[in-house]
Amino acid sequence: MSLICTSADRVDPYGELKVFAGSASSSLAEAIGEHLGSGMAMAETHTFSEGCVFVRVLENVRGRDVYIIQGTEYPVNDNFMELLFWIDAFKRASATQVTAVIPFFSYAKGDKKDEPRVSIRARVCADCIEAAGADRVLTMDLHSPQIQGFFRIPVDHLYAMPVLVDYFRRKEIPDLVVASPDVGFGKQAYKFAEMIHAPVVFGNKVRRGHDEKAQMLDIVGEVKDRNVLIVDDFTISGGTLIEMAVACKERGAKDVYACVSHGVFSKGSAEKLARSPIKELVMTDTIGYRFEPLAPCCKVVSVASLFADAIMSIHRRESVSRLFNY
Repeated sequence: MSLICTSADRVDPYGELKVFAGSASSSLAEAIGEHLGSGMAMAETHTFSEGCVFVRVLENVRGRDVYIIQGTEYPVNDNFMELLFWIDAFKRASATQVTAVIPFFSYAKGDKKDEPRVSIRARVCADCIEAAGADRVLTMDLHSPQIQGFFRIPVDHLYAMPVLVDYFRRKEIPDLVVASPDVGFGKQAYKFAEMIHAPVVFGNKVRRGHDEKAQMLDIVGEVKDRNVLIVDDFTISGGTLIEMAVACKERGAKDVYACVSHGVFSKGSAEKLARSPIKELVMTDTIGYRFEPLAPCCKVVSVASLFADAIMSIHRRESVSRLFNY
């Protein structure tokens, strides 16, 4: 997308803005383009028969402020490598500033060395993005906010919470309590509960292996005769949300809702969710790829306007933190 302010009262002192869409985030990118008032700038991606990825910029970006929208959803490694190639292509084409817009940073899950002899994968990815030449990163709901410290370039970290809160405010669910599946998401759960004026409870979750299965041991707080809203940053198989929902129902909860920023949903998750006690599961559109159709209880809300506002704020050297004032 190319934005040029031409009228006398809309002169942009920061020059021309160009927004490109990678192959992983085309739907969200188009929605962002609509909010910005134009379509995507021209580029092409080609995957050769042996699996190598080729990218080419089809517009002049010399001296321009460039944004490449490319998430790292499935296939994660292919999409991450494509992102690196885009960054390199823009830098070699003499773009003034290249911002990597990563709606879903998949490897953020690898944010710590919690077992012997394992890689801190998020740090390795951060190093690669910097080495490719990115000047800054724009992303949403990292698994751990401290991942921003893995980068030596600026990171603008957006939150889906305002969009999700607005959705559930409009539903006006009575006797609502906000539930976090574990203490790791506790701080964000407190913020969510504060904004919709509800109490908060916590699950005591344990994960014994790498099979993406979690066991809910207990719930700290009262859910009996209350409607429950489970909040989390992402879900892969839906297992944690389902375990928490079942535990709430066993303790006398009425209806159970859930919301996540990133709904990955691996194969088989739709059937499990359809059989679960979750009445409605709301997620954002940061992930476009689907292994299978979503379960009937799932609903997608868009965060395109948040990304569009952040892109314009970065381009015009304005504060991005104002977007966090809920």
